[in-house]
Amino acid sequence: MSKESIVVCGSGIVGLACALGLTRGGHDVALIGPRQALPPPAADVYCPRVYAISAASQQFLAGLGVWSMLDAGRLTPIEAMEIYGDAHGRVNLQAWQAAQTTLAWIVESSELERVLQQAVQVYGIRWHDDKFRELQAGTVLGESGQRFAADLLIGADGAKSPVRTAAGIHLDSKPYHAIGLVAHLNAELSHQQTALQWFNAEGVLALLPMPDTAEGHQVSMVWSMPQRLAQELQKLPEPERHAALEARLQAASGNRLGRLRVRSALLGFPLFLEQSGMIAPGVALAGDAAHRVHPLAGQGLNLGLADVQTLLRVLAEKEAYRQVGDMRVLQRYRRARAEPVLAMSLATDGLHRLFAARSASAAWMRNAGMQCVDRLPFIKRLLIGGASGQ
Repeated sequence: MSKESIVVCGSGIVGLACALGLTRGGHDVALIGPRQALPPPAADVYCPRVYAISAASQQFLAGLGVWSMLDAGRLTPIEAMEIYGDAHGRVNLQAWQAAQTTLAWIVESSELERVLQQAVQVYGIRWHDDKFRELQAGTVLGESGQRFAADLLIGADGAKSPVRTAAGIHLDSKPYHAIGLVAHLNAELSHQQTALQWFNAEGVLALLPMPDTAEGHQVSMVWSMPQRLAQELQKLPEPERHAALEARLQAASGNRLGRLRVRSALLGFPLFLEQSGMIAPGVALAGDAAHRVHPLAGQGLNLGLADVQTLLRVLAEKEAYRQVGDMRVLQRYRRARAEPVLAMSLATDGLHRLFAARSASAAWMRNAGMQCVDRLPFIKRLLIGGASGQ
C-alpha cells in the first residue's frame, strides 16, 4: 500500500518542525512555503524577534535533532523571573524552587529557522517555494499552478492563514487594541539570567536576558502597550523615538537594570486573542493559524510546538485502517489540544483584564494577590511548571 500524502503549508518554525517530525515518523511529506535565505549570524547582531522556549519545547526540539545544532553562544537560559505589579505586588520565581536548573531559554527566531531548514534539507523533504492558493477535493493548488495530492493538509501558515479560510474553519478573534513593541537594549547592569516583567498603566513590559555584546549587557524588550501610546511612539523620528522610549523604560523598570539604551530597530505587531475550530475534513491547523494568546506569558510558540507534538502522536497512534485525514483522527487532535490552549488563553486574558482594571479595589486585590503568591512555595512550583511547559 502506498504512503498517504501529507502537505504542510507554512515554512516558519511551526511548519518546518511539523514537516520534519512527520518525515521522521515515516510519512510522505511535501512542504509548501517561501524559502527565505538566512545569512550567517553576525557577532553582536541579533534577530529582533526572540522566543522563550519552555523545557517541554526544548525537549521536543532535541528529539527532532535540532536543539544541539543551535549555537550555544547565542542561547540564554532563564534561571529566575521577577514579576512586579503596579504597586507593592511582587513575585520571585527561581528554577531551583521546583528542582530545575532552567525555566526557559531565550532563542532568536532566525536561529531556530536556520537549524530547522538545515534539518529539512538533510532529510530530503520536498520543499516547494510556493504559496497555498486553493484546496480542491484532496488536491492543494499552489499560486504557481502546481498541484499537490493531500490526504491531510496541515495549515501552519500564520495568523492570517489562507488554509484556514479555504477550509472554512471558523475563527473567534478579539483585538486587544494594543501593540507588542520589540527591541534589543543595552543594559547598564547584568540581567544575571533573570527575566523581568512589570504590569502597569502602560501595559506589560518584559525584559528578557540576552547574550552580552561588545557594548555590554543586553536584554530584549517586549512591551505590550496600548495602541494609542505605541502608535504615538512609533510615529516619532528615530532619535526622539529612542529618547522617549528610554525615558519610559527607566520609569517603568525603576532602574532595575540601570540605564537602558535602544540598540536595534523598534518593531511592533498588533495583539489579538484568537481561537479557531482547528480542524476540517482532511485539514488540521497548528500554531498561529490555530490560535493566538496575549504575549505576556511568552507561550505563543510553545503552544504551536505542542500542537505539532500532539498531532504527531495522534497520527502515530491512529488505527491502521484510518486515513491521516479521517475526521475521527483529527477530532482526537482537537480534543487533546482544547484544554491546554483554553487554559493558556484564560490565564493570559485573565491577567490582562486584571491589570487593565484601573479601580483602587482592583489594584489592591492584584498586588495583594501577588504578595500572597510570593509567600506560597507550592503555588510557585505550579507557576514554574507552567512556565516550563511541564
